[in-house]
Amino acid sequence: MLLRLVPEFELRRDVVPWLAERGCAAALDTSENSSALYVVNVERNGKIIYTWKGNERNTHIGLYDLQTKQNEHLYMFEKNLHIISCSINNERTLLAVSFCQYTEEERASQLLQSVSKYLTLLIEIHPINNVRVLKAVDNSVRVQFLYPVEGRNASRGSRLLLVSEDKYIEQFDIHVVAEEDHKVVIQKSGQLPRAKVVDDLVWAQWDMMEQRLFYIVPKESKSTLRCVQFYPDENFNSILESHLDIAVNDTQLKLVNFGYDYCEDQDVASKSLNLQVFTSKAGGLCVCCSLVSDTPHEIIYSIYFLHKGYNKTFTVSLERTESQQLKEVAFMNLDYYVAAYLPGQFLHLLNIQHPDLLCYSLFLTGEDARIDTLQNCSIRSPWVSTVLDCNAGSLYDVSISDSALLQFLQKSKLDCERLAALHCALLYFQHTEGLEMQIIRWISENLSICHSFDPIQEFIIASLYCRMCPETQNLDKLLPYTSLHDWIGVVPGVICATDIISLPVLEFQNSKGFWEKLNSNLESVKYAEPHLHYHSNVLRREWRSLSEEREERRTTAYLRNIFENAKKVLSHLDTWDSEARLVPLFEEEDYQQQLLMGLMVAQLKDHLMRHLQYVGKKKIDQIVLDYVANLLNLVHRIMKEVWRRYQLHSCIFCFDERGSAAEFAVFHIMSRILEAANGMCMPLPPGFHTLHLGLGVRCLPLHTLLHYIDNGVLQLTETCVRKLLKDLDDTEQNEKLKFSIVMRLPEYSRPVPERLSPVEFLPLNYLTNMLAEIENQGVHPYEKQDHVNARFVEETALKHTMTLLGLKYS
Repeated sequence: MLLRLVPEFELRRDVVPWLAERGCAAALDTSENSSALYVVNVERNGKIIYTWKGNERNTHIGLYDLQTKQNEHLYMFEKNLHIISCSINNERTLLAVSFCQYTEEERASQLLQSVSKYLTLLIEIHPINNVRVLKAVDNSVRVQFLYPVEGRNASRGSRLLLVSEDKYIEQFDIHVVAEEDHKVVIQKSGQLPRAKVVDDLVWAQWDMMEQRLFYIVPKESKSTLRCVQFYPDENFNSILESHLDIAVNDTQLKLVNFGYDYCEDQDVASKSLNLQVFTSKAGGLCVCCSLVSDTPHEIIYSIYFLHKGYNKTFTVSLERTESQQLKEVAFMNLDYYVAAYLPGQFLHLLNIQHPDLLCYSLFLTGEDARIDTLQNCSIRSPWVSTVLDCNAGSLYDVSISDSALLQFLQKSKLDCERLAALHCALLYFQHTEGLEMQIIRWISENLSICHSFDPIQEFIIASLYCRMCPETQNLDKLLPYTSLHDWIGVVPGVICATDIISLPVLEFQNSKGFWEKLNSNLESVKYAEPHLHYHSNVLRREWRSLSEEREERRTTAYLRNIFENAKKVLSHLDTWDSEARLVPLFEEEDYQQQLLMGLMVAQLKDHLMRHLQYVGKKKIDQIVLDYVANLLNLVHRIMKEVWRRYQLHSCIFCFDERGSAAEFAVFHIMSRILEAANGMCMPLPPGFHTLHLGLGVRCLPLHTLLHYIDNGVLQLTETCVRKLLKDLDDTEQNEKLKFSIVMRLPEYSRPVPERLSPVEFLPLNYLTNMLAEIENQGVHPYEKQDHVNARFVEETALKHTMTLLGLKYS
């Protein structure tokens, strides 16, 4: 099971034993069809309000505190009532209750025709004292106290929302005073001040954590979603408006997260719109809606990604078609994902932050989609990563299981499943060392099974995105999160249609938090968000241009600055890892890779400066150095895990014996790393090419080795070539190898002015410079004190020269 549910509260576990101690037998019936004991509300501060019937059929209201794990009796009515809604204020001094005064049987007796069916009361409970009637009407009413910002000083007043089935919401201002013996009473004896909040709504949802009211009003052929934000200073204002192409039933009001009426909600659910609004910490705003299908055994639901400006409608054909199993789709908010869940059928985890490509969402069926503890759809998400099973009276903390996700990744047969699982593992779990190590192992074992994406590229890009984006606001819109530009595959069993929708209109001033992030997301959409992400096209062109130029043109201040950038990256990296390195990397200079490092620093810095001007140059410099250093460190991390797995030692540069099967496996993995790096124009740690070439010499036949060199898979490096020339003796086979290698030496221009030579015959320049370096630099870390075979160098240089001139050598 991919989703892990941890019970935070259960009526059977946390309340029933307490009631049993109080001698209440009637409440012990906790079956799903029982209305004796059920949850009526969950407050923002973790207080759960429930009701039960006493032995004398009295109606009780109790409270369970998630922090203290304690129950508390709040109030008792000395008659059998059906509680519809209940809320307690933050100070726990006032209780608002709405209930039905009589049953249908009593109404049928025509004895109570002159009495209002529903009554809404405001009760002083610190201590239990006065009771005030707020409403006496024939339509049901829901109540909800507003809560102040956490940490704010307790107020002398409370604000109460009253939601009427007559399709309006109003706010009551209740001021209290403290009397002797710490008694708290309502200050005014007359009518309480109140203000109309909303009129003519057909759907409403309460966001208890952020004190927001989402609601829908019908407007011509479409619907309009609006949001009212309530503030600690007792003000509120409409802050959002968005037009939705959703048909609504304007005869029946549907309420979400305004408590739970066990009987009434089940009746309303079958007649009204199944719709919920979810927000994410990153500024995501989604509207999830279950639609009616004309085709039997088919489920249709839509997700409006309002922060992205489009809507995706999904059509799912069900595996089993027994009509009794067809239930309503339930939606859950997991912050990074929205879950669409149909018990016994499917679990669809839809990526909120990156919903553009369907392959970043997980669609599960069968055993993978099973959630044992949620076998019905009477569930709500009162806040992020939390689910309330209204029928069972249980509150769960919901998260994705990392172990189940890894198992799913390992057994997946489709690229869309692998890519979605890999993306989830890297970005949802936010850089977990153990999980990262297991992902590297999976990648190294499955390099050839992914056909539509490169798992090494995806691992590096997504890991960098995860590491860097929390550093600075809006950085997530500027850095790449995937190696893919598009994806044309399909998810089996799911048909997806995408429609462009109008962006929401925001009206706020100096608002921080969610609204600021949502506004930033909307601005990104307006300015064509995909083009904001950094990509390597310009970097690739510039690197090739500089790599191909003659040395005289590269001795500029610009190039000196490029190489200074590379030095900063490498010195920055040295401060992270002071331990002796298991893999022999970062132990030599690699001018080509340093050039690429420095260019990436320069171009990424320019990219961020254009869009993050408010951050400042010093901060951007640090971000860029961290990005490139993390990139190199990720490659080193992959190499380190592979090195450990195959139990290689660091001194493999011994060319007098053939490589082992383990070395050949590592060589293959390094070839795929090189392919991934080339595809993204990504620098590699200095020494990578030397290590790769050394393994190639040990593991490959000569003709294959030369073929790899000629096709750029292996790159000749000075370190490895020097080692070859010195270590191999003068047998015929070794001379053939050495001659073949020397014949393939590049002109090897160096982008530093000190290395310029007045001689223009470059093949001889290279050999001369190589010998000069050996003399000037002293002993190399891999070398022993021995002499260069001068005769061999002389003959090889002459052969090389004669060949280039088209002359015969005898």
